[in-house]
Amino acid sequence: MNAKIGKVGSTDVAKLAGVSRSAVSRTFTPGAYVSQATREKVLKAAESLGYQPNALARSLTTNRSNIIGVITSNMENPFYACLLQELIDRLHSKGLAPLVLPANETDNDDILTQLASYQVDGIIVTNAHLSSKRISSFAKANKPVIALNRYTEMDGVTAVTCDNVASSAQVADLLVNMGKKNIAFIAGLPDTSSSRDRERGFTERLAARDVKIFAKATGYYTHSGGLDAARQLFSGAIKPDAIFAANDLMAFAAIEVIEREQGLRIPQDVCVVGFDNSAPAGWPSYKLTSVDQNAPRMVDVTVDEIIARLSGEPQKTRHYNVLGKIVLRNSTHNVKSN
Repeated sequence: MNAKIGKVGSTDVAKLAGVSRSAVSRTFTPGAYVSQATREKVLKAAESLGYQPNALARSLTTNRSNIIGVITSNMENPFYACLLQELIDRLHSKGLAPLVLPANETDNDDILTQLASYQVDGIIVTNAHLSSKRISSFAKANKPVIALNRYTEMDGVTAVTCDNVASSAQVADLLVNMGKKNIAFIAGLPDTSSSRDRERGFTERLAARDVKIFAKATGYYTHSGGLDAARQLFSGAIKPDAIFAANDLMAFAAIEVIEREQGLRIPQDVCVVGFDNSAPAGWPSYKLTSVDQNAPRMVDVTVDEIIARLSGEPQKTRHYNVLGKIVLRNSTHNVKSN
């Protein structure tokens, strides 16, 4: 049958399929029940007529757009690229449409205003600064707001993070148990909760093990910053025998400085540990021991929280901590297989 000329509506599909308009609506609504026989008839009729459901029109009647705004930044970090893909896939699997907008590291009021204009049902912020004023307006409108991989105490906002304190304490135990004495730390951005918590968990556990941190430098979570920080750590007469970097990008930079500029061996002379367990950590050029943040679990919790809020659960200030796990590779141990 030839496709109908002109605008095709759900009434046309229902008539051709011999079903009700509500059956057509349920067929194209994720999660709605419709029998397999009815679904097949509707899809066949829709394909024949060239019908495409109008999500915007549906939102006017249901007061739901099923659009979730996702604000992200720092995409040069492979961990965030992986986290974003996990999040997009999970939202799609639940019938939700992610609207991804890039942000900067300072003022994102314009982006929040833009998302409001799209009538999004909720917002997920992965690693961008939140505007308390604009976020407050979303919370008052009963729109769920989730901070993924960024801690916040803002009223009405749920935070889902790796347990940076406990996970970094594991790194301290690892290095102390290996007999390391001159243990250094490369920090990320000073004003981020992730860097502060990783430093706190690391240094407090070292102190509990009667080990004083040897040196600290700041790499600002970037590769270039990591290069500068590593050079600073090796500028003195006494060199570190272990480095914990607050993310993998800075750990990669440290490895490059140690091997190419200092002429030292990893792990025989210096051990290096990162945080993120990003894909390049497993590459032969790095083989980096790193803390895996369990991104799939963080994403599952985030999307479950969004769905719970959309289902009518009251908006509350919550904080979910997901414990990370150290993945051992050759930057600390001689590992034959990863």
